[in-house]
Order: sequence, then structure tokens, then C-alpha cells
Amino acid sequence: MDTSVTIIGIVIAIIVAIPIYFSARTNAVNKSKILEIKKKFNPSNPKEFDLTESQNKKTLTIDTKNRKFILMNFNNNQKEFTFVDLKTISSCKLLVITEGRSDSIVKIDFEFLEKETSKKITIPFYDFDDDRIKQISAYQDHEFAKKWLKLIQDSI
Repeated sequence: MDTSVTIIGIVIAIIVAIPIYFSARTNAVNKSKILEIKKKFNPSNPKEFDLTESQNKKTLTIDTKNRKFILMNFNNNQKEFTFVDLKTISSCKLLVITEGRSDSIVKIDFEFLEKETSKKITIPFYDFDDDRIKQISAYQDHEFAKKWLKLIQDSI
């Protein structure tokens, strides 16, 4: 009886430990990628990016003191990052594109307007084609983008 209970306990411990291990490993890899990207834009002190948040494989970070912003997209299709120097930006807004006459969000972009050239810089944030869960994360990403829009506007 004691042997079977011990074996069952070990099996349960392994079943619980394996996902935790892989989750922690993925988290560590993502943190190192984020730090590496931050170092590209502030090699002397990448920790000056005072606010960093992640959601649905998207990471946004902002340095409010030096007015720098980075959007990192780690989706399987994209794996890209975009840097914006907020000192050169006059305004920022969200472009929410819906499908036809419905309220289904198809795409969300950040649109920055440069001060000197009035050139528009569009950074994709959410794309329906890249969304595996389809429309569940669209609402979450839209709320996340609105929160970050306010942070960006306050830094401009």
C-alpha cells in the first residue's frame, strides 16, 4: 500500500512540475529577449524603461524620462519590435478597424504623427489574422491598447 501511494505521489508531482518548468523557462527566455531589445535603444541603462507590460505575446515598454517607447510583438507570424522616440512625436491615436457593419475588430494600430514632417507612423498592434483565439483577445488587446495610448499621450 505504501509503495503504490508513493508512486502515485511521484507521478502527480511530475505531472505538476513539468508544465511549471516549461512555463518558467519560457518566461525567462522572454525576459532576456525584452532586455536585449531594450539594450539596443538604451545600451548604457536599459532599466530606464520604467514601465513594461505584456499581454497576448505583446510587450510594451516606455521610458517616461527620456520619452522613448518600444512595442514588441512576439507572435509566431511576426516576432518584431518597433521603437518610437516620443520627443519627435506630436500626437498619437488608435486606429480601430472593424469588419463591415459589425463591431468585430479586425485590426488595431497605433498611429504617431511626427512634429517636423507631419509624417504618420503606423505601428500594427492587433491583427485578426494573427489571433488564434479569434475575437476573445481582440477585446483584451483593445483595452490594453487604450491604456497604453493614455500613457504614451502623457509622455508626449
